[in-house]
Amino acid sequence: MERLQKVIAQAGITSRRKAEQLIIEGKVRVNGKVVRELGVKVTPNKDEIEVNGVPIDREEPVYYLLYKPSGVISSVSDDKGRKVVTDFIEIEQRVFPIGRLDYDTSGIIILTNDGEFANLLMHPKYHVNKVYVAKVKGIPSKEGLRKLQNGIMLEDGKTAPAKVKMISLDKRKQTSIIRLTIHEGRNRQVRRMFEAIGHPVMKLKREEYSFLNLKGLNPGEVRPLKPIEVKHLREIAVTKPS
Repeated sequence: MERLQKVIAQAGITSRRKAEQLIIEGKVRVNGKVVRELGVKVTPNKDEIEVNGVPIDREEPVYYLLYKPSGVISSVSDDKGRKVVTDFIEIEQRVFPIGRLDYDTSGIIILTNDGEFANLLMHPKYHVNKVYVAKVKGIPSKEGLRKLQNGIMLEDGKTAPAKVKMISLDKRKQTSIIRLTIHEGRNRQVRRMFEAIGHPVMKLKREEYSFLNLKGLNPGEVRPLKPIEVKHLREIAVTKPS
């Protein structure tokens, strides 16, 4: 048996904390009865659980790593008919992406139907590193790179310190390739960081997500995460940064 709020979160309805609030507000029923106590345990796939009058469909949790190509929406649907990340995976479970990658950005994205796991990885309280490789216009100065490293002021606040490494530069074409490691997940953050120092991104790829990388995958290919990888991601996510 498992705690009711955990089952709701794992069904992808909401986070565990919000599930607890729904229980307290009397918006959750178990086998037809309203439950307001947080300590209640239920048997998944046996007990009938309703949230706001809608039965939850608890599926077996699944976890996949997708090499998202550029030109794909990080969503489960698109009203303009563009390709979305779930188009690359054919399974019975209804998965969704954890976080987002811009339409024009390629690289690692994780798909799951486990809402609690997704909220854990995206929670700003925890630091899960993501490594990006950007091709930018021009050749940033040491001062510009230092600004990225120390944190740079954007319209939604100052970014956290980042790791920055110049990989290569082309003086003739006036372009640079830079490796950037961040743990935040703001909208278009990497692109905005480089724009802030005057070097717009021409091409962007997320090559690593924590310890995961794209080894063995081509754009558009997907693989299931191993149980040990899922376990390790959970452990990393809840570890307080030093």
